[in-house]
Amino acid sequence: MGIQINGTNDTISAADGSLEVDGFVVKNKTTADRNAGVSTATGTFIYNTTTAKLEVYSGTAWEKVTHSAQIIATGGTKDTTSRSGYAVHTFTSPGTFTVTQGSGDVEYLVVAGGGSGGGYTSTTLASGGGGAGGMLTGTLTVNSSPGNYTVTRGGGGAAGVSPSGAGNNGSDSVFGPITATGGGRGGTYQSPGAGQDGGSGGGGGFQESAVTSSAGTGITGQGNPGGTATGPGGSSGGGGGAGESGGNSSGATAGSGGDGNASAITGTSVTYAGGGGGGTESNGRGLGGSGGGGNGSNRSPYIVGTNGTDGLGGGGGGGENSTKVALAGGSGVVIIAYPTS
Repeated sequence: MGIQINGTNDTISAADGSLEVDGFVVKNKTTADRNAGVSTATGTFIYNTTTAKLEVYSGTAWEKVTHSAQIIATGGTKDTTSRSGYAVHTFTSPGTFTVTQGSGDVEYLVVAGGGSGGGYTSTTLASGGGGAGGMLTGTLTVNSSPGNYTVTRGGGGAAGVSPSGAGNNGSDSVFGPITATGGGRGGTYQSPGAGQDGGSGGGGGFQESAVTSSAGTGITGQGNPGGTATGPGGSSGGGGGAGESGGNSSGATAGSGGDGNASAITGTSVTYAGGGGGGTESNGRGLGGSGGGGNGSNRSPYIVGTNGTDGLGGGGGGGENSTKVALAGGSGVVIIAYPTS
């Protein structure tokens, strides 16, 4: 027996709560029931009681059916030309993303600051590459009530100061409830030789004896671990990147930084969050990973490495003994995009 709605022929089945609109039935189903027993003909509608969303089968996947007012927002640097049909907000400093009208899903890219190379102490020979800042992408549902979403752009880790500085992890980047974790600094000579944990982990530092400096770990979904350093040999491990782990050292050859991941949220594909290359006492420095990772340093021939790239969250390159320089990590970035029509 049905229940009339607004005097029409629309009914709700007393048996299962399904909605019928002039003969068109939308069935109530859990995600498990949907996957097990609902027809997957293109255009099939259900109300998913697990997610509380109306869904339609597109022919390849179940998609949410949404209806919301167009989003209008302020904050950061707003660009409506770089990506056709979208507004893109880029934050390179702390701020607030404010939704002044509408609601719906926005895309986000949140990259934390990269870790520095291993820093330097009075006895440093070669230090590990810094881990890249954590990288997160996805969508977030926003609306004009409350409308304000805090944004923090994480800074890159600064190199340590002699005689006892050990480098620094990068700082976190934040968009509302989304937090990407700063990259771990690279390891120093001997003790403490381990790279530090972070969004991506720092590479292990140089060891004189036949032991291994462990690498810092990364956070699943944000980045990868750094590379280890096994002595003797005079080289160190590379920092992890968003896309792959840092390279392990091999004899006098340092590990390279792990590559980052690409995003086209701005309308152009850009690679972010590459790990820093490890430093070496010889000729075989690790190179930075794609996505802003800094190169490590050589002692012979003498080549100073490079910092991680600001705005990409790259890890800093590792240093060597001549100057005891370990390079700084690059700052991160927060980018938010949504349709303008």
